[in-house]
Amino acid sequence: MHDDRSLVEARLKRVLDERIRPAVYPESVPLDVAVWHAPGEPVPVAEGLAAEPEPIQVGARWGAPWGTSWFRVTGTVPKEWAGRTVEALLDLGFDENMPGFQCEGLVYRPDGTPVKGLNPRNQWVRVGAPAAGGEEVRLHIEAASNPVILDYHPFLPTRLGDKETAGSAPQYTLTRMDLAVFDETVWQLVIDLEVLGELMAELPVDSPRRYEILRAVDRALDAVDLQDVNGTAARAREQLAGVLSAPAVPSAHRISAVGHAHIDSAWLWPLRETVRKVARTTSNMTALLEDEPDFVFAMSQAQQWAWVKEHRPEVWARVKKAVADGRFVPAGGMWVESDTNMPGSEAMARQFVHGKRFFLDEFGIENDEAWLPDTFGFAAGLPQIIRAAGATRLLTQKISWSQTNKFPHHTFQWEGIDGTRVFTHFPPVDTYNCSMKGSEIAHAARNFKDKGVARHSLAPTGWGDGGGGTTREMVAKAARLRDLEGSARVVWETPRAFFDKAEAEYPEPPVWVGELYLELHRATLTSQAGTKQGNRRSEHLLREAELWAATAAVRAGLPYPYEEFDRIWKTVLLHQFHDILPGSSIAWVHREARATYRRIARELDEIIETAQRALAGEGGTPLVFNAAPHARAGVPAGAAAIPTAEGRTHLAPREGGGHVLDNGLLRIEIDGRGLVVSAYDIEGDRETVAPGRAANLLQLHPDFPNMWDAWDVDEFYRNTVTDLTDAESVTPGEDGASVRIVRSFGSSRVTQVLSLAAGERRLVLETEVDWHETEKFLKLAFPLDVHAERYASETQFGHFHRPTHTNTSWEAARFEACNHRFVHLEEPGWGVAIVTDSTYGHDVTRTVRGDGDRGTTTTVRVSLLRAPRFPDPETDQGVHRFRHALVPGAGIADAVREGWRINVPERVMSGAGEVAPLVSVDEDAVVVTAVKLADDGSGDVVVRFHEAQGGRARATLTAGFEVAEVTVTDLLERPLPEAAAPRRDGDRIAVRLRPFELMTLRLRRRPR
Repeated sequence: MHDDRSLVEARLKRVLDERIRPAVYPESVPLDVAVWHAPGEPVPVAEGLAAEPEPIQVGARWGAPWGTSWFRVTGTVPKEWAGRTVEALLDLGFDENMPGFQCEGLVYRPDGTPVKGLNPRNQWVRVGAPAAGGEEVRLHIEAASNPVILDYHPFLPTRLGDKETAGSAPQYTLTRMDLAVFDETVWQLVIDLEVLGELMAELPVDSPRRYEILRAVDRALDAVDLQDVNGTAARAREQLAGVLSAPAVPSAHRISAVGHAHIDSAWLWPLRETVRKVARTTSNMTALLEDEPDFVFAMSQAQQWAWVKEHRPEVWARVKKAVADGRFVPAGGMWVESDTNMPGSEAMARQFVHGKRFFLDEFGIENDEAWLPDTFGFAAGLPQIIRAAGATRLLTQKISWSQTNKFPHHTFQWEGIDGTRVFTHFPPVDTYNCSMKGSEIAHAARNFKDKGVARHSLAPTGWGDGGGGTTREMVAKAARLRDLEGSARVVWETPRAFFDKAEAEYPEPPVWVGELYLELHRATLTSQAGTKQGNRRSEHLLREAELWAATAAVRAGLPYPYEEFDRIWKTVLLHQFHDILPGSSIAWVHREARATYRRIARELDEIIETAQRALAGEGGTPLVFNAAPHARAGVPAGAAAIPTAEGRTHLAPREGGGHVLDNGLLRIEIDGRGLVVSAYDIEGDRETVAPGRAANLLQLHPDFPNMWDAWDVDEFYRNTVTDLTDAESVTPGEDGASVRIVRSFGSSRVTQVLSLAAGERRLVLETEVDWHETEKFLKLAFPLDVHAERYASETQFGHFHRPTHTNTSWEAARFEACNHRFVHLEEPGWGVAIVTDSTYGHDVTRTVRGDGDRGTTTTVRVSLLRAPRFPDPETDQGVHRFRHALVPGAGIADAVREGWRINVPERVMSGAGEVAPLVSVDEDAVVVTAVKLADDGSGDVVVRFHEAQGGRARATLTAGFEVAEVTVTDLLERPLPEAAAPRRDGDRIAVRLRPFELMTLRLRRRPR
């Protein structure tokens, strides 16, 4: 037989596009349209419905950026359409390639009942099936004219990302507002041909199955009368019935399709728009569930569920019913799909506490999985947190975006820093927006790395990012793929059902140890410094406020601010979403975030001051309140006392220019350029700075990645560097223990104060940058005379080691990494820590010196600022303040302690006398991360702590009150049945911890 394959395939494409698809709606009549443009921000539904609109014609421009327009569409179903299915086709000016990234709408009935959402891939509203003919149609559309930020030429700077700079030019053209007859037979023919055409394209050219499909498609196209598609569609479908009924082979890959709409809680739209995106999507999905009995939809992010409950009670009622039916599934058990690299220990724990508690309180549902398809890598401490929250599984897709190395597994056990493992799945479909295309299904089957030992994978199915969800077309395709020769088998299932099958078939999967590093989006550790500083400060203020509020509640009877803490924690957790905290959202999002953090800081400072005043009492004794988990200057952790003073610092001129700071522990030489050329550990008789090098060196790089400006820094940025060594002034501080340095470069200015306090083994660097650069990357370098093959970075509830070398492509790809409060390098017996109050990104490199020295210089560089122009063209412009400290001679215990110290400064208040700690621990390796009252209002004291140095620890925890009972709990403060109560002697509790083990104790107070 002659090969006519290409001819038939080309025929299929043209006939589908030009004849069959247009015949889905063979008849239509226009609707009458009127519009009212809401002034300013969105208005309540009742106000939008009641507004008096003005006529508007199809073809007219509408919609200022970020505006809301209320369309009213009215019409009458023609009597001759009686008995036929009728739909309204409502095209606001959509580009079908941009679902979720442009204008959207929510359709209401005149009584305010939401019907469904409108987006580029979902423009229809059913108005009669069958129609009686003569019905009056009246619908209202709350249309959001969200501007297109990420356009066909991506990453171009735009002022559209903030309503304050976006202007008022109309963004869209009203395209179609019609009533139309819906021909379901033709629509089904379209799905048949799409499924078979897409499957055919994925089969080998020499496959018999491919030619069976080709011949059937050719016969079907012959059966279609192109002048009467509607009259001949059924005949064409008959020609396809045979190839559509051929079953899949027994070894076919199994795909669990989960209805999904990955909705970014903020990204190229502000938080307030996400509230409406969620309403539109949930309206669509509850409607689709009613129409499609096999369909299952899962939605994560408790915050988004809470928005529906608060802002759209009518939709919430439909959601609750669908949840009760088991088909609208809460997923993930977190407050939002957060970043997991940068949130601190307690914040990461509270993501699960607040997320899981919401689903438990509202539905009685306990989530067993963390659901994070789009998060930019995963910190090594996360498995323990997932387990401590009562979950055992993780799903993500994002690691497939890695640029350099292909991850070797799709289903595996992920082991964290403490040895905890969670069962993890990466969907091989390589998208969290699967649309049931044949190419996606075939890719999932081919790509699956665990063939031969496992056969199940998951496909999150539906339009996401900006929402929209699953469509009826996707459901129809999945129905045909349920058991189809040549394809993987597809079935709608819940995440739990998938994981149960996957675990059962793969009882001993491979193990991956350590962080799941995304070899992409590394600059998210630095972009939008103000947002990151706000997060870090909020985390520590919350810890401090809970500590002092709990202490004041127990000691002084002060009411504990439960509701305030709940609200503030949820606000902080929301802003840890994986496009807010990473700095990859539009300007509007970060402008609001900075304002929110300022408000949170004021509120928490007030809670702290109120509690401390209640504890201190009236008096003139100057007290220092120490909220850090370690004693300092004689003040115990969690206590208030009069500090002790030790020694003094000497400031002297340096020979050759500059200044010398010496406190008997460290001698710091700062040259005339303001660079640290020596940091000598007197006790250790050891120089910190590498020979011939200088620390406190600011370095400036060009920063123009190939794409994803706010997200990415590409390795070639290192090829060009400017050392900022010119100083306008290097002057001694008036306190006699500091040196002030001023530099200018480009359009920016830096002022630094380097200080060495008496009795301290740390040089503090306070850096103020008035930043006005564009597409530049600012680093702060510390070249250290340390030979180390690995270094430690703090992560949640511990630290994680990374190599300093680049032996493999995996190591070379980690050229920018995350730390929390410290980075630590060590030779046996001597080490150095660099601690930070607000930065996360850093890099570590090593070289071997020549000239007979052959020593190793290991350089740590802290990432300070970037200046990408997309999606926020003014990223980080303005004044920023950073605090770092160089700690020579530091062991890992010193790094932990100094990291806390720089993040939790002392507070001074006069009072009647010292305040004893509510809870104390006698072992520095055991770090208390939370002291609070139980969330249930019982008055029990909850203490969370972990082993922080990477070894085993025995400690005694002493309560400053009478303890009636001690219970080991999970993060949600529920008893752990398998955990024995620790040994107790009165109010002294003995604990033993594995390396990095996390423990939560609930202490019931003895009634007075």
